[in-house]
Amino acid sequence: MSPPPGGTWVLGADSGGSGLRVALAELGGATGTAGSGAACGSGAAPGCATGAGAGPDGWAGPDGGAGAGTGAGAGAPVVVRAVGTRVFGTPVPTGAKGVDACRMAERLVGAARDLLAGAGATGRPLAAVAVGAAGMAGLGGELRAVLPGALRAALGVRRLALASDAVTAHAGALTGAPGTVVAAGTGLVALGTDLVRWRRADGWGHLLGDCGGGAWIGRAGLEAALRAHDGRRGGSGALLARAEALFGPVAGLPGLLYPRPDRAAVLASFAPEVAACADGDPVAADVLARAARHIAEAAAAVHPEVSGGALALTGGLLRLGDPLLVPLREELARQLPGVRRVSAAGDPLSGALHVAATLAAGAPGLPREPGLLDTYGD
Repeated sequence: MSPPPGGTWVLGADSGGSGLRVALAELGGATGTAGSGAACGSGAAPGCATGAGAGPDGWAGPDGGAGAGTGAGAGAPVVVRAVGTRVFGTPVPTGAKGVDACRMAERLVGAARDLLAGAGATGRPLAAVAVGAAGMAGLGGELRAVLPGALRAALGVRRLALASDAVTAHAGALTGAPGTVVAAGTGLVALGTDLVRWRRADGWGHLLGDCGGGAWIGRAGLEAALRAHDGRRGGSGALLARAEALFGPVAGLPGLLYPRPDRAAVLASFAPEVAACADGDPVAADVLARAARHIAEAAAAVHPEVSGGALALTGGLLRLGDPLLVPLREELARQLPGVRRVSAAGDPLSGALHVAATLAAGAPGLPREPGLLDTYGD
């Protein structure tokens, strides 16, 4: 496949529990990053497409010092200029057949037409689209069956990538380079690649795993609060006080949490309280030390045996700051000695644009694997 001429348009999308974000970018435009410009505007995650220098956690940029790049991993650089973003504040519905492909297509087509019109490119075909979605492996069957034909018919899309949101998080953080990305938010998943195959650890959800993620920390903190309430060993009076301030009497926690479909998010909402107590409370500090150990274990399980492979952390959990990051640095140094740790270059939306750009340009990209990264088209 030969690269298309300059001025070719690509679309990236990031779909998850908080909604859907869609960004338009121009391939071969002015030098920029897959997450720069308007793609870091309304609805973009904090820290999206960081500039030159170290990130907030003090780690180096993805090339050992610089910030976000535009490389295509093993291939020639792919330059994109992001020009606009559309944000949907509600998630794409999920039903018995998985993620609702018709609703996804409807939103993508409408957003693409609006963004193309805003860029003065009404009616121009999209060379490539990349969609990163939570649950793509298990819930993306209908997306894989419907979206290729629907987007080609409505938008003239030549090439399409359907990816797990962990893949687009990896692409955004390391811009297609080999290495490992840990996405740490309400849940937790680690994904590593040597550009030949993928390795994944955790991401099993708050009932079976996501160890070290926000819901895991919040649940461990609430367990310590309940132990204090009962008079059992391992309890924390400080966490009990914070739990009652946030949720009311702790005897009501089961009735508050168990019926809620968003209980993972509710549990994760207590993670900042655990971090706030950690300085003066050894039980809270131990919860975060155990979380750090779990995160490092997941990273170590998937890190590729390739020279120079970097490690990046991404996600809102990092905003807990030093109470988590200090023990996490120690655990990573112990479990992954010598591995270069870098700040994420961009977020999953910029990663989706990166995947779309490399696909449109015909450049070597991240490895294809059913359920993680599927591609369609010529």
